[in-house]
Amino acid sequence: MADPVAELKEKVALACRILADQGLVSDILGHVSARIPGTEEMVIRCRGEDEYGLPFTTADAIRRVDFNGRGEELTERYQAPLELPIHGEIYKVRPEVGAVIHAHPPAAVACGIAGLELRPIFGAFNVPAMRMALEGIPVFPRAVLISRAELAAEMLAVMGSKEVCLLRGHGITVTGRTVEEATVRAVNLEILARMTLEVAKTGKVAPDIEWADIAEFAHRGPVLPGSERWVWRYLARMVERHER
Repeated sequence: MADPVAELKEKVALACRILADQGLVSDILGHVSARIPGTEEMVIRCRGEDEYGLPFTTADAIRRVDFNGRGEELTERYQAPLELPIHGEIYKVRPEVGAVIHAHPPAAVACGIAGLELRPIFGAFNVPAMRMALEGIPVFPRAVLISRAELAAEMLAVMGSKEVCLLRGHGITVTGRTVEEATVRAVNLEILARMTLEVAKTGKVAPDIEWADIAEFAHRGPVLPGSERWVWRYLARMVERHER
């Protein structure tokens, strides 16, 4: 029988490589975690003696710890992220969350610095990103390392029950029920930021899409049931292709 924790570690490692492949993280900065069901523990990307950065993450770098960052798998060889409280504090107060991503995507960071609001400026181009914008993307105004529980609590007060939060001058926090959901959501958030940034470069202000179109999307419900799973498979295959 397969070890579910080992499988979760492999999935978190793949998510790290996907984020790197899509340009959301670079070098050693950023981390992904997943809740271990039925426990108050998680698996999270740590740095070890053989650190080469997120594009080269393997399951060995994914270590099991509790929500406060303690665990037998943190030996002298492995170091938990300084911003582990982002993950642990979310899991403590939001039981529906199964995975957390913290990354530094360039377009999202640039939009935050420039004060560009991530609005629903497109529709069918990327419906999940449009819906994210419609729901509103909270902005945490501080650019500090969220290395303490009280700082994570400040971020959570801004983030509330939303799945995404833009950290101005810093990066993003993204949650999901699964690693796959959180990863695809993070990629869609950066797509929204890239398009917002490109439009801003023209010097024009893009209007929100028409409410009639928004209503049409609401009426239709999910565009393609299962599309999130398909996008994850696509992203994973792209990583495989680039690793050859």
